[in-house]
Amino acid sequence: MPNPQLSIMVVDDAKFSSAVIGRALSQAGYQDIRFASSAGEALQQLEKRPVSVLLADWLMPEMDGLELTARVRQHDEATNHYTYIVLLTGKDGDKVQGEAFDRGVDDFISKTSMSDQLLPRIYAADRVSNTINRLLGETRMLTKNLASLESRNLVDATTALGNARFARQKLGDTLRQVESRGGACCCLLIGIEEASKHKRTLGEKAYSELLAGMARRLQHLVRPLDILARLDDECFALITLQEDLQQCVPSSFRRLHEGLNLKAFKTSEGFVSVKAGIGMAACDNRLGLPAEDTLMSLAHQQLELAYQNGLVNAARWQPE
Repeated sequence: MPNPQLSIMVVDDAKFSSAVIGRALSQAGYQDIRFASSAGEALQQLEKRPVSVLLADWLMPEMDGLELTARVRQHDEATNHYTYIVLLTGKDGDKVQGEAFDRGVDDFISKTSMSDQLLPRIYAADRVSNTINRLLGETRMLTKNLASLESRNLVDATTALGNARFARQKLGDTLRQVESRGGACCCLLIGIEEASKHKRTLGEKAYSELLAGMARRLQHLVRPLDILARLDDECFALITLQEDLQQCVPSSFRRLHEGLNLKAFKTSEGFVSVKAGIGMAACDNRLGLPAEDTLMSLAHQQLELAYQNGLVNAARWQPE
C-alpha cells in the first residue's frame, strides 16, 4: 500500500510530462507532491524542505539530471538526510546507466514504459528511503547522546569524533602495538589552509558546519579501523596501523586529499571549498619508537610543507 505522506518532488521542464506523473501519483494516493520546472528551482525548494523521493528528467537545459544528483548529494551530506533519486530517461545501455549509478542515482524509469514502471519504482523508493532516513535519525540521536556524555573528556562535540586527548591516547596505543607486535604506525595531520580566514568569513555556526561536513566525508574515506579525531579548529588527525612502512606513503592516502579538495562542502552560508593539506609521519620498531608528541611534531612539519606544495607530504621518523 502506498504511503500517502511520502514526500515526492517531480522535476521536469516539460509541463505535460509533469502533469501526467502528478496525476498518476495523486490517483495512487500520494498527497505530498511538489513540482519544479528546472533543476535550479528544485534545489531552491529542497533548501526549504527536503523530500524522500526525487523524480527528475535526465535531459534538462542548464543543469541535467546527473548534475542535479550531484548537488542533491552535497545537500544530503550537509543535512544528514537521504534523497532517493530516480531519473526519467530514454537512454539505454549498461554503460550509460553504470555512469549514472556511480554519480549517485538510485534508479531509472524509462519514458517509454512510464505507465508500467512508475508506481512499482515509487513503492520501492519509499521502502528504501524510509529505512535509510530512519537509520540516519537513530545515528544522529546516538551521536548526540554520545557527544553529550563524553564531550568533556574524549569526544569533540562539534564533529562527534575523538578530540585531541583521544588522538594522543590512541597514538600511544598504536605505538605500543607496533612495539609488541610489529607493523608500522602512520600519523597523519589533515589541516585546513587559511582556517582562520574561513572562520572569520563564515562565522562560528557555518564554520562548525564546515568542520562537521569534513568529519563526515573523512569517515567515509578512511578504513573502518583507522582512528580519526579533531585536534582543533584547523586540524584533524588520522592514526593508522599498517603492515609495514612501505604502505605509509603519500599514494596510500591520496584519496583523502582528493576527497577534501575536489568537492565543496555545503554550509548555511553556501558552498565552501577548502584547500586541505596532509602531512604524515611514520615509524616502525626497527630503529626504536618515538614518543607520541615527537611523531605528532614531525607530522606537523610535513603539514606545513603540504600547504606550500599542495601534495601529501610524508616523512619517516629517525632517531637523532
